[in-house]
Amino acid sequence: MHRSDLPAPRRPRFPITGLPASIRAVLRPEAAVPHPAEVPQRALRVASYNVHKCIGTDGRFDPDRIREVIREIDADIIALQEVDRRFGTRDGLLNLPELEARTGLVPVPVSGIRNADGWHGNLLLVRSGLVQNVEQIALPGLEPRGAIVTDLQFDDHGPLRVIAAHFGLLRQSRARQVARLSSYLQATADMPALLMGDLNEWRSDHGSVLHGLHAQISTLPPAVASFPASRPRLPLDRIIPFGPGVLSPVSAHDSDLAKVASDHLPIKAWLAFQD
Repeated sequence: MHRSDLPAPRRPRFPITGLPASIRAVLRPEAAVPHPAEVPQRALRVASYNVHKCIGTDGRFDPDRIREVIREIDADIIALQEVDRRFGTRDGLLNLPELEARTGLVPVPVSGIRNADGWHGNLLLVRSGLVQNVEQIALPGLEPRGAIVTDLQFDDHGPLRVIAAHFGLLRQSRARQVARLSSYLQATADMPALLMGDLNEWRSDHGSVLHGLHAQISTLPPAVASFPASRPRLPLDRIIPFGPGVLSPVSAHDSDLAKVASDHLPIKAWLAFQD
C-alpha cells in the first residue's frame, strides 16, 4: 500500500474552447460532445494516452512533444501507457518533474524497476486529490503486462477508483486480463470507478473480450477510433465507467501535434459525479 498527499484539491477548469463538435464513434453514429457550459460542476476531465515510448509517427523520439500533448488535454486524471523503455533498464522517458511543471500533474507512486516511471509501462497522473491506496497488478498472458489500481479521494467529488491498464495483443490473453481485473470492479459498489488504457480490443460485437465485464456494467459505452493517430480506424483505447457517476461521450484529442507525437491519439471525457 502506498499513501501520498497530492496538491490541494481544486475545482476543475472548463475551457470555453477546444472541445471537438463530435466524435468518430465506431459502435454507434457520431454523438455530440457536451458544450463546456453543459458540463456539471462536479466533474473531472479524464483521459488515456498510449505515448508509444515517445516515438512519433515520423519515427522521431521526442518526449517534449508528448509532454505538450498532455498539456493540451488539460486532464485532471490521465492514464499513460508505454512510458518506459521496453527492454534493458526500462528507463522512464517522460522527465516527470518537467511534466509536472508544465501540467500540474503528479504521478501516483509505484514501485518496481529502479529507473522506470511506471509499472509495466503504465503511469497514472493526478492533478489533485488524496491517494488512499495503490495496488500494482501483474496481468496474465504471454507478454508481460500490468495494471495500476488507485483509490482516490477528492474534497469536491468524493471517492474514485481508477484502473490504468495496457492489455495484451492476443485475444486469449485479453480475456484472462479482463477476468483478473473484474474483482477490483466488483468492489466499487459505493463509488465510481474507471477502467482506462490501451485495451487492444477493436471489436464491437459480442466477440469483444470486454463483454466479460457484463457482471459489472450493463452495456459498453461507445468507443472512438484512436489508432493509428494519423488516420484513426481502430478503437484500441478505452475509458469505461462503473458504478455511480456519468461519463460524457468519449472523444479523441486530434490536435495537429497529437497526430504526430505518438501512433495513438489520446482519448478524453468528462466524469460527472452524482449528488
